[in-house]
Amino acid sequence: MPKSYAPFQFTKWTEQCGPIFSLKQGHRIFVIIGRHQAAVDIMEKDGANLADRPRSIAVQETLSDGLRIVVEGSGEGLRQLHRVLHAGLQSKVMETYEPIQTRNVKNLVLDILNDPKNHQGHAMRAMKPGAYLVDMYPILHFVPGYLSQLKAWHQEELVFFNGQLDMVQRQMVCHTYFARFILEHQKQYQLEDKELGYIAGGMFGAGSDMTASAITIMMMAATIYTDTQAHVQEELDNVKMLPQVTAFMLESLRWRPVSLGGMYHLSFVHRMTKDIIWKNYLILAGATVIGNHWAIANNPEVFPDPHRFNPQCWIDNAGRVHDDLRFFTFGFGCQVCPSRHVAKWSVFINTALILWAFHLSENPAAKIDTLAFSDTANIHAALFMNF
Repeated sequence: MPKSYAPFQFTKWTEQCGPIFSLKQGHRIFVIIGRHQAAVDIMEKDGANLADRPRSIAVQETLSDGLRIVVEGSGEGLRQLHRVLHAGLQSKVMETYEPIQTRNVKNLVLDILNDPKNHQGHAMRAMKPGAYLVDMYPILHFVPGYLSQLKAWHQEELVFFNGQLDMVQRQMVCHTYFARFILEHQKQYQLEDKELGYIAGGMFGAGSDMTASAITIMMMAATIYTDTQAHVQEELDNVKMLPQVTAFMLESLRWRPVSLGGMYHLSFVHRMTKDIIWKNYLILAGATVIGNHWAIANNPEVFPDPHRFNPQCWIDNAGRVHDDLRFFTFGFGCQVCPSRHVAKWSVFINTALILWAFHLSENPAAKIDTLAFSDTANIHAALFMNF
């Protein structure tokens, strides 16, 4: 089993073994999906059978007291959370967040202008349950003191989330937040007090981490592919419908996926709830299924010459963005990220305003390694310079 950067090794095995292959670790079976059509057929069309997550004693049961949304298994609890999240984050209410998002982007542009060397955001704590043997050997759950550090972290996290929620509550009159929505609708959705902080904090943590990484990758692509950047800037200057901006954003998310899809990152693993057959492959109930974003992003049958940054692959012959091509930035099936509409719009606004405000280019004396990333749930690029 790869101990680090698993998606890269999985991609090599996909090229050798085909669109699906399996691995066995102890009593657990891992099924890795590495091709676009297989992901569509199994993880999207048959997604109801993959709505569950593998049990996580470390991250979900101990660190989060069963409250972390991104690793919640199937059942009534997940359905209840999705109802809340859909109501507060669906595309129809996205415009209520736009003033906040636009203000934040303007502040980011000014920050880059004043301090360009520190254009990259800080990485947040990543969840890597494979670091805890208790997930492989649940009997360790009963060993006195084994989970004490995780329990202490849970208390720290709970205090932080509740503190942030209290701040929103004090400012309810003058701000529009998702946290405000769940506070106002707590009784309607029968949410316990301890759930509120984790719902709001979990969405903020996952969303801000993903968005910060996506913006960094977009700037990296613009810095290296200056001709493509100029093409987008020409469109911005003419104030058209901005399909090139959308294509640049979509290609950034494909070229270097924010989430590579590794076996130790809980937000990417699914648990198959019944036996299914796809072509000549049998996937057994109970198997852990992983969509390898890196391999899917580099599927040459869908994305020709996949290692090249090419926004035009998202544009059809009429100059519009393809409506029949997609990438799985925000997950698969029933476990797709509920805040995807807000996050995608945030990345779009950042792409448009940053490329409007700056002409980015690579420093010849400090070439960028575009594959230097952290081995975390949401990847973060190594420090790079542009000017």
